[in-house]
Amino acid sequence: MTPFADPPPFAAWEHRTAREGFEVVHVTALGGGGPGGLDGLGGGWRITTCTTAVEDGEPWVVDAVIDVDATWTTRRARVRGLSPAGERTLVLDADGSGRWRVDGEHDPRLDGCLDVDLESSAVTNALPVHRMRLAVGEGGPAPAVYVRAVGLDVERLEQTYARVEHPGPGRRFAYTAPAFDTACDLEVDAAGLVLEYPGIAVRRF
Repeated sequence: MTPFADPPPFAAWEHRTAREGFEVVHVTALGGGGPGGLDGLGGGWRITTCTTAVEDGEPWVVDAVIDVDATWTTRRARVRGLSPAGERTLVLDADGSGRWRVDGEHDPRLDGCLDVDLESSAVTNALPVHRMRLAVGEGGPAPAVYVRAVGLDVERLEQTYARVEHPGPGRRFAYTAPAFDTACDLEVDAAGLVLEYPGIAVRRF
């Protein structure tokens, strides 16, 4: 499979239909070790995202810093949420093999997950797309650690990705999340970033 291009330093999405808002993302490379790096993991990426939105008549803000290793497996996420329901900060740590700690405590519900999926974010769909490295016709399960936008509740989300034929310059994946009755096609660019998530977000930069 042709590898994805490195992600751009900035990206942005307009969130609409399910909510009204905007997300801005900054991506930086991590070293293989030393300050700020993922020691012994051969590098990786740091994804900083912030979404501000109004949903069901209430405003909320979620910002997060997500570290992925060189295989795009999530290793750490620090998430802060603010809404009329209150403010919360959440820290997720992963060993890269499917074992997670939520605020320092192992959560067995999440065993086997390799990605984090923020309800607030369109960029987190890029994580399984990069990690799975699917050829056309290939697909499989990609259970994720799902973080709700309001309250930052954490749960396991069963989902699947399958790569399908696409005549354009990007790639297309058939995505399903049965818990939300979601089944749609996600088109991504050369860097694996979603161009449009039907009913959720549209790429603006």
